[in-house]
Amino acid sequence: MKIRNLDRLKRRIKHMPAATKVEIRAALDDGSTEMVDLAKSFVPKKSGALRNSIDKTWGEYRPQNANVRGVSAGGAGHELSVVIHAGDAEAYYASWVEFGTAPHKNGGKFKGTQNPGAKASPYFFPAYRLLKKRMKSKLSRAMRRAIKKAAS
Repeated sequence: MKIRNLDRLKRRIKHMPAATKVEIRAALDDGSTEMVDLAKSFVPKKSGALRNSIDKTWGEYRPQNANVRGVSAGGAGHELSVVIHAGDAEAYYASWVEFGTAPHKNGGKFKGTQNPGAKASPYFFPAYRLLKKRMKSKLSRAMRRAIKKAAS
């Protein structure tokens, strides 16, 4: 998700009252939890490792092996930033499942044999696309509510 005038938004957030930040954080929490749950429901179920690797993290997230990432609202490292991610040391293949793999020749023990590749089984970005508008409107409503409370 792209945010226009991000620097200006960060300055405004920095000067917001604490009650306003609480309201916005609650909306981010609801939206991100909803996306995590939906993405988990779309994952092809085999071992469960990939499903278990889908999660959200507040603030900056520097994963070792998370190779499918979501959006960061408010900019990475910011107090109102949540990152939704998939993949970890056990589920290193997260992006292979999401995007598929191209046919290729194998190396190693089966060197020279042809690998047919794997079809994509998207789970992460379909969840994002389904909930994008809903998450934006939830966040907008929270911001309006918070501003009204702060003004009164």
